[in-house]
Amino acid sequence: MATLHSFYLPPDLWRLPFRLEGAEAHHLSRALRLKAGATVRLFDGRGRHGLFTVESVSKAGVSLEAQSEEFSPPPGAACTLAAGFSKALRRGWFLEKAVELEASALWFWEGDYSQASLPEKEKDSWKASLIAGAKQCEAAWLPELNMIRDGMNGLVSRLASFDRVFMLYEGDTGGRLLERQDLEGDGRLLLIVGPEGGFSPRELDVARQAGIVPVSMGNRILRWETAAVLTLGLAWWARQGKS
Repeated sequence: MATLHSFYLPPDLWRLPFRLEGAEAHHLSRALRLKAGATVRLFDGRGRHGLFTVESVSKAGVSLEAQSEEFSPPPGAACTLAAGFSKALRRGWFLEKAVELEASALWFWEGDYSQASLPEKEKDSWKASLIAGAKQCEAAWLPELNMIRDGMNGLVSRLASFDRVFMLYEGDTGGRLLERQDLEGDGRLLLIVGPEGGFSPRELDVARQAGIVPVSMGNRILRWETAAVLTLGLAWWARQGKS
């Protein structure tokens, strides 16, 4: 069976007449060389997706006709990952994996030991990485991206909307490990990962005073993106088979 290629159509453009333009049109027509009559999958990153027939391909864009449209609700257990902002070169890889592992939201926050400053706004390349991940795994939802100002204090100010909050801490947690039962069940889960330099003593004090539980993932200090993807993977695994 031929591969069914996926393409992203933003929510505000999900309407008649259906058209792909820009990078997505280029991918369809120039990279994949699809022609009129081909069947493709479109998704809007907010739950809508469906099968479409390519009607015409031109330099101006790609026209499509809907065969079927569906709506997939978001996962019942919403998992938000707050990752300390770093200058790591693997951010795009991490964003793709976050989509595959059903992160509902990704927050970048600037820690005391961050080796890079938060940009004024999210970069286009971040969204492109999320879209690439969704294409690969046929996800219907893209994680919401957000940049949290004011460091750990900014995170603490947003705790009220979460049912469970854990901080992956590289230091002494008194033997407290992240366990499957921490990740199971419905409700909103917030997982906090530090930047490349880890958490500062001040951040640890602020987090503990706010009731955030520091947990360990084992006896090795992991790179931030390794810890982030491993945590999302464990949360995804814990949700499998749950209603």
